[in-house]
Amino acid sequence: MAAAQLTPEKRKAVLRVLFISLLLDLISFTFILPLFPSLLTFYRSLDDRPTSLLNRIFHYLNAYKQSFSRPINSRFDVVLLGGALGSLFSLLQAIASPLIGRASDKYGRRTALLWSMAGNIASVALWCAATDFRTFLASRIVGGLSEGNVQLATAIAADISDENQRGSTMALVGACFSIAFTFGPALGAALANITTVTANPFATAAGVSLMLIVIETLYLYRCLPETNPAVFTAKSGTKLNGTASKDQKASGSRQRVSTNPPYLLNMIHFLFLLPFSGLEFSLPFLITSAIFPNHSSPQKLNGRVLGFIGLIASLLQGSIVRRLPPLTVVRAGLVSCVLAFFTLARAESNTSLYGAATLLAVTSATVVTGLNSLGSVEAKESQRGEVLGSLRSWGQLGRALGPMLFCTLFWWAGRETAYTVGGCCILGVAGLAFGMLKYPNSMHGKSG
Repeated sequence: MAAAQLTPEKRKAVLRVLFISLLLDLISFTFILPLFPSLLTFYRSLDDRPTSLLNRIFHYLNAYKQSFSRPINSRFDVVLLGGALGSLFSLLQAIASPLIGRASDKYGRRTALLWSMAGNIASVALWCAATDFRTFLASRIVGGLSEGNVQLATAIAADISDENQRGSTMALVGACFSIAFTFGPALGAALANITTVTANPFATAAGVSLMLIVIETLYLYRCLPETNPAVFTAKSGTKLNGTASKDQKASGSRQRVSTNPPYLLNMIHFLFLLPFSGLEFSLPFLITSAIFPNHSSPQKLNGRVLGFIGLIASLLQGSIVRRLPPLTVVRAGLVSCVLAFFTLARAESNTSLYGAATLLAVTSATVVTGLNSLGSVEAKESQRGEVLGSLRSWGQLGRALGPMLFCTLFWWAGRETAYTVGGCCILGVAGLAFGMLKYPNSMHGKSG
């Protein structure tokens, strides 16, 4: 349904469904993040044959490590493999996101989301049954190809919002991320300490994750209406009339004149996430190997820093980000990211670490949220899913390549060089945002 057709009460109802379902989905998704090292160590202990799939992967990983100019402690082997699995997931998302977006344009957001949920259920069910590495790997592949909740939630948020509401609605989606990443990993780690199935010590965490996904699916099936204007109109057999029809035509006319071409937004999204995802992945290594190499509990230290970032980001999205124009949000986040990179290049104390963490929280709360808002403005209603799917696809491609490229630079050239180069790359992206992106006339009434 078009935003002009929605009463304030109906819009609030859809937003409530969107917020609750996305929060359930992301909390379930983040359960596994802190468990990768323990999971892979467990699977490695089950089969020590050199010809096993997992040990063959470690063999190639060790060959890759030999190319670095400085030795890498073997205790990082499992964590690096976890990063490689994360890159695989993002690469599969880059392939699947445009297809899911086009399906939501053709068949409806609700239908596409429910099919995506079916894939998510299959993925987590495989994790519950994963008593060997092959089954676990299959669960990650199925999840990477089927996960569409975030991009479809973004499309739904755009469907039910006019240009003036778009920024605050996208900030709500971003707030779900921040809340989930603040509490989800800690819950996953706690549940992993409860063993209910001897053959799979992580079955408790996987089982609770599956329960949340099933609850989310039933909730969406019962409560989420179709929001794609074209599909909603076709299914209801009605046509928009009166003021709504005029507003829709006027909106369509505005959208045909592209202020920020989708290819430019895609390029900025890719170029931003390429170094930023590398920073995200390397930060735990930096903290434990360079800033505090002798800390008695590195996992707790990493958890505190990541939790701090998530908490600050959620507070920013709930208060400040939702009130600012999307382009302002993107620019502020990129400037903050540049400062974070340069700070981490030389950080040696708690003060500098948490200063950089605060800057990273600003970045996490702003850049992707703002780009999604700008992308939704440029997309015509009939192509919104495809445009936002393409935007997510390019971002996921950056996430797939970033960790491996950045960690290669980290261990080849050293910490200071890696973070300085990363900061210079983000500085270039900031130059694109300030020099080429413009305020959409329909949202801000002025150009950049």
